[in-house]
Amino acid sequence: MTFDVSKSPASRGFSLPAEWMPHARTWMAWPARPATWQGGGIEAARAVHVELAKAIAGFEPVTMVCSPGELAEASLMCGPGIDLAPVPLSDGWMRDIGPTFVKNAAGDIGGIDWIFNGWGGLHNEFSLDAQVAAEVLKLRACQRFAAPIVLEGGAFGSDGAGTLLVTEQCLLDPKRNPGMSKTDIEAHLAEFLGAGAVIWLGQGYEEDETGGHVDEVACFVKPGTVMLQVPSDPADPNYLIQHDNLARLKSARDACGRSIEVIEIPQPARRELNGRRLTLSYINFAFANDGLIIPSFGDPCDDPVFRIFTGLFPDRKIIQLQADDLVVGGGGIHCITQQEPAA
Repeated sequence: MTFDVSKSPASRGFSLPAEWMPHARTWMAWPARPATWQGGGIEAARAVHVELAKAIAGFEPVTMVCSPGELAEASLMCGPGIDLAPVPLSDGWMRDIGPTFVKNAAGDIGGIDWIFNGWGGLHNEFSLDAQVAAEVLKLRACQRFAAPIVLEGGAFGSDGAGTLLVTEQCLLDPKRNPGMSKTDIEAHLAEFLGAGAVIWLGQGYEEDETGGHVDEVACFVKPGTVMLQVPSDPADPNYLIQHDNLARLKSARDACGRSIEVIEIPQPARRELNGRRLTLSYINFAFANDGLIIPSFGDPCDDPVFRIFTGLFPDRKIIQLQADDLVVGGGGIHCITQQEPAA
């Protein structure tokens, strides 16, 4: 695939801010596809969306996009304090279908509209979701940058200083961008996200429906520091996967030439639904202004992980939210949120 670099975000001074930088708001999307929510059902999923939206609204504005036909129900459940925007939806994972917001030195906000193909064809009911990013950017009157590659927001993490985290499993998936090499993809990440260095992990979480999104296994918590979820059981397939990722991180350098400090986070005990492993991940959390919303799973690791986050972010109020009804749909807190940086 080719693109005109003279029209790319990087050529016009835009880059991707870190998620911990100030937000103008958080965007979410009202769950729309019952088939996604096989555990507690779509109503349970909607209830936890509301709980999360209200938690984030304690720190910053929240806008929930919602299929026009479900606006009344969403309004009733969300109540005052959550803005609603009618936008047709197929499914509703805002991290992946919404725009990736970028910012320039003048404080102007733009948005990248990646090609969305249903996570490499996980399902084919994604036609409306593929239009959501453009609709959101229209609502915000932001400059839209149409990207020529398939990519989802959960497939990369950033330190806000030119370094990205990705997985080979996801970004080299032939169902997403067939025939593209690492070099090809890195060129696009440089032009659209301002990436000066890309750290390639190997695989993501075992049986992750998204096909290896990095936000289930690793994330930056500040420049030069990455949090990685590592299981303690050598019999767990994630054990070898994450120890390989750990070795890659320890040998990597960021865009400033620094080595990477790795903070290891324990993995919750294995849990399955209808024979499918659920991707229980403490990495799948969301920043808010002066706050942090992290998942809990009723697992013995919940309390130790809370203490780790408290030690890492002493100046933020940390809220633990029961995330079981999100995980059954194939994602978590990070997956259903998308931050818009403050101008």
